[in-house]
Amino acid sequence: MDKKDFYFLGKVTKTSGYKGSLVFFFDVDNIDDYKDLEAVFIEIGGELIPFAIESLTVKSGSSAYVKLEEIDGLDEAASIAGCELYLPLSYLPPLSGNDFYFHEVKGFLVVDKNHGNIGNIVEIYTQASQAIFSIYNEDGKEILVPATDEIITNVDRDKKTITVETPAGLIDIYL
Repeated sequence: MDKKDFYFLGKVTKTSGYKGSLVFFFDVDNIDDYKDLEAVFIEIGGELIPFAIESLTVKSGSSAYVKLEEIDGLDEAASIAGCELYLPLSYLPPLSGNDFYFHEVKGFLVVDKNHGNIGNIVEIYTQASQAIFSIYNEDGKEILVPATDEIITNVDRDKKTITVETPAGLIDIYL
């Protein structure tokens, strides 16, 4: 299994009780989309290991109590506390319109309303307060554009393009 074929779902935060139950934190917009989850991949020692879910009860917010079929005691549960959770990309619900998953737009051509084709998305930085497209133009120069609803005017999945209307002067900084 190649990790690039999976997406980060959340984390095993702690144990719950003495029978091997766990608390999962789901890093998702709507935890209810995952209440019927039957299995999950847990990263242990750099490997993604599948685990069947015996029961999952939404706790509050983005947390749930989870009992995994293969985990039967406190010591076993404690050994995976802190591990990250993953699911295959195929589990992601399809998005439409201008909504997109970051992994799906890598390589898309970015077209600015005023500057035309500015390059292809190579990376998306998410460490700032907002996501930022890292775009490389044909001259190999990096152009950084905020990935915000105010700037993105259209996402065309068929043509693999994102149309943006950047603030005056933003693109000129890089050219």
